[in-house]
Amino acid sequence: MISFKLLRYCSLGAVFFVLSCAAPQMVNLDPITVIENMPGSNVYRASYTRTTDIINTKLDLSFDWDSAYVYGKATISAKPYFYDTAQLLLDANGFQIKEVSLVQNEDKKPLKYFYDGKKLRVSLDKTYQKDQTYSVYIDYVAMPNKLKIGKDIGSAGDRGLYFINNTGRDKNKPQQIWTQGETECNSTWFPTINDPQEKMTQELNITVPDRFISLSNGSLEFSSLNGDGTRTDSWRQEQAHSTYLTMLAVGDFVITKDQWRDKEVNYYTEPEFAPTAKIVFGNTPEMMEFFSNRLGVDYPWDKYSQIVVRDFVSGAMENTSASVFYEGLNMTEGQHIDQNQDDIIAHELFHHWFGDLVTAESWSNLPLNESFATYGEYLWDEYKHGRDQADFKGLNDLNSYLKSGNKKRVDVIRYDYADREHMFDEVSYQKGGRILHMLRKTVGDEAFFKALNTYLTRFAFKTAEIHDLRLIFEEISGTDLNWFFNQWFLASGHPILNIKSTYNSDSKEVTVSIEQSQNLSYTPLYRIPMAIDIYLDGKVERKEILLEKQSQTFVFSVSGTPDLVNVDAEKYLLAETIEDKTTQEYVFQYHNAPLFMDRMEAVNVLSKNRHDEIAKSTLIKAINDKHWFIRMNALEVIQHLSTEERTIIYEKIKELALQDDVSQVRALAVEILGKYYRTMDNREIFFMTAMDKSNAVKKATSTAAGK
Repeated sequence: MISFKLLRYCSLGAVFFVLSCAAPQMVNLDPITVIENMPGSNVYRASYTRTTDIINTKLDLSFDWDSAYVYGKATISAKPYFYDTAQLLLDANGFQIKEVSLVQNEDKKPLKYFYDGKKLRVSLDKTYQKDQTYSVYIDYVAMPNKLKIGKDIGSAGDRGLYFINNTGRDKNKPQQIWTQGETECNSTWFPTINDPQEKMTQELNITVPDRFISLSNGSLEFSSLNGDGTRTDSWRQEQAHSTYLTMLAVGDFVITKDQWRDKEVNYYTEPEFAPTAKIVFGNTPEMMEFFSNRLGVDYPWDKYSQIVVRDFVSGAMENTSASVFYEGLNMTEGQHIDQNQDDIIAHELFHHWFGDLVTAESWSNLPLNESFATYGEYLWDEYKHGRDQADFKGLNDLNSYLKSGNKKRVDVIRYDYADREHMFDEVSYQKGGRILHMLRKTVGDEAFFKALNTYLTRFAFKTAEIHDLRLIFEEISGTDLNWFFNQWFLASGHPILNIKSTYNSDSKEVTVSIEQSQNLSYTPLYRIPMAIDIYLDGKVERKEILLEKQSQTFVFSVSGTPDLVNVDAEKYLLAETIEDKTTQEYVFQYHNAPLFMDRMEAVNVLSKNRHDEIAKSTLIKAINDKHWFIRMNALEVIQHLSTEERTIIYEKIKELALQDDVSQVRALAVEILGKYYRTMDNREIFFMTAMDKSNAVKKATSTAAGK
């Protein structure tokens, strides 16, 4: 799942232009008050105890749109998990219970039950053993709109099932129904067990007005016209998945059909946006192929559908085989040019392996879902656009975590959360994704992806916890990784490294001193393997080191004065670093170090020394950088150039405005032309940029041209 809070990628620092992220349509939710754990409180969030195993849930559902009621008939097939039991305990929030019966062949035998408005306690007809299955029928009415915040649910985002414009009075909004089950909200519209460990197959028979389309997990088996203007769609999910992943959606949608191998891939949008559905979602089949090949586990579900709904309470949700997206993905072509949505699409798709196929066994272990989905975005960018773009995504994640992480000292895997919804944060997502990248660099690509394959295969259609992942990585790599998992997944904070490099011409030695200056009262003393690249006489020599002390010095023999000592040469550390290099060293780093992060770091520092001639000339050269974001940051130098210097690069600015591959760069170049080149005749350029398909470029042109 992606929350609105985590919808990001809007600027890392370009001065003249804020990257035009499509703003999410925020939902006005009722206030929620959560009391945090007091310091020192003894809280342990254990995995739920399992007493019952639901095998299958069959739901017959219809809706009263005026009252926003759900009329349901549930048939739950279950058995004791291990110990004998004569009771079935279900979560059922805010229901009216009409009947509870035992189903035997075609007969129904009434059962005694107790219902307190949240829990349904059913007395079975006898004591059942773990190999004995029974079926319970429940006739009920669910009323999610009547649930009271603070009493029945924590916030308006916990209603589980939502009627959008249910009366149809709002002519500017379509009528829709959709669900959001994570974390424990599906029990507001069907009786179930709120536990991510609870996996079941399901059948949903959904009765809707015939003019509407429905969507649910699995395959649409058949549809039946009822002769009263309604239709019943029968959806079947034959592979077991967690109860919170059950979904349905109803509304006036157009289905744009696509395909991956022999499986349906469909995009559900409002009719207005059907012409651009493939522009927005069209990379999905390629993503499915890439992830299947990279993981060595084919996409495991019957189909894959993606649906865009109104007023969604989150950014997106990875319901099994049917992901839901907020209305920001209702996009025109111009909007999509300015903000490609592949990251959020890749995130929800990658969940279908990490989260849906193998599910975190408890909310404490949620990063096993979310960290992987976040890293799935990195993997897609790396494959589709190259490492530079992937590392740009990684830098966004790092900065997002650092911005929040210094204020929120919590473990990644945390067994003491105050509220399970707090798990959906930059620590579970962005920090976790960066940790997985470090794990990949620590064990190497071959071991990393072999371990992921083993994890997905061994725990397919089951649940897992962080120690399961560690044991598999140790099994595959043959190395003890307790140190890595303990300091990164099971602790809070991150290293703060003070780095100093010196050269002794007498001994011809380079000394690299590194101090870990993080507060050790709540942050570990880290064990960090890393590489140091030493550049000298046109050659680069890599030195592998292990930092494991609070203060440590490394000495290397060299033949002369190095041009650059590049610590953390792979630029993979999740850390804050403080390092003193000269302007000349940063200039050398920009031109010679190979990675996006090397060049980005150099440009950031040189921008602060822009009055230095060598720094300024390097920034001017960086306007031609191969990565668009560095080009944008380098363009900051324009405001510090003389009229003569600006004139020299005028043709380059025009070229960027007309020809750059990235619309944000084109828009920034247009903005610069309007601000710093007013004495030039830009009418022809503005005429051409006004016809750009990008909304951002058109807007910049209108401003620059004074229209």
